Amino acid sequence: QITGFFFFFVSNALNRKKGVNKETADKILRMAEELGYQPEKIITKTKFVTYRKNGLIIDNNQFFPAMIEGVERQAKDLGYETIFSRLDCEDESFEERLEEVLEDTSSLMILLGAEMLDEDYIPFRSYKGHMVLLDGWSEDMRFDGVMINNTDSVCHAMEYLIENGHREIGYLKGNYRIKAFRYREYGYIRVLEKYRLPIKKEYQVTIGTQLESAYEDMKKYLEGAPKLPTAYFADNDIIALGAIRALKEKGIRIPEDVSIVGFDDIPFGAVSVPELTTIHVYKQEMGGVAVRRALDYIRYPGRHEKMKIQICTKFIERGSVKDLRKPDNGE
Repeated sequence: QITGFFFFFVSNALNRKKGVNKETADKILRMAEELGYQPEKIITKTKFVTYRKNGLIIDNNQFFPAMIEGVERQAKDLGYETIFSRLDCEDESFEERLEEVLEDTSSLMILLGAEMLDEDYIPFRSYKGHMVLLDGWSEDMRFDGVMINNTDSVCHAMEYLIENGHREIGYLKGNYRIKAFRYREYGYIRVLEKYRLPIKKEYQVTIGTQLESAYEDMKKYLEGAPKLPTAYFADNDIIALGAIRALKEKGIRIPEDVSIVGFDDIPFGAVSVPELTTIHVYKQEMGGVAVRRALDYIRYPGRHEKMKIQICTKFIERGSVKDLRKPDNGE
């Protein structure tokens, strides 16, 4: 036990970690250097990099601040400072900023990949530091990724709709097909196929991913007086709330006429009328997991296996889904 504590103490000193005062740490480092120890670059920070491709997902979204808070809190608890950087593809200085990020290997990088597609990961293949994708995944499996268990979560929501008597279930599709939305679409299709229910294209509506664009696109769609399903699954809460506004303006009642299920559990959903049935994502926990995975590179040097870590969700039953098994009671 004494030997184990000694090595733990020395390791903390060499890595400038908490628990060893500066004077003692300096002495240990000098002694180690006299014995031939060559210290590696000491990493004391995590860098949270927001990748903004077009803003269609991350702009004005209540979802991502909680993830960032989770990263910052976990890093602080483990003795690391968090610094922030932003890559905006629409900014004329994007290439310069990208080069700066890729050249900096002094921090553990947490890269927010929510808006990124496969081609956007290509420049990061040359990065020499330690990086973990948050809310993103590259199909070539070159990077560690922490993401939502999207497909299984949607399967659970779809099962809930079917348990409540719904057989005609539509899909409100975000018009920017990020990876998360594609995985959610798999869940939608999987459950319909499981129950041998038709996948009707006329029940799938492609609309904007911002609150206003979702509203405007749904409003335009409804002008054609389409036949509506009894329920919709929406790619996220923002899309669901925008669509609900358009439906209600057309006199379509939620959930009496059409039921809606969202995804993300943003605060607006809990105060909408009716309150939105949705899928809760453990946003802060995802940020914490990303930091802990990044730190594994320091704790276990030499290990190079990549991980795809999927965080499970929780289904939140509120008031936007009607149980069709119950009588209408004159509605």
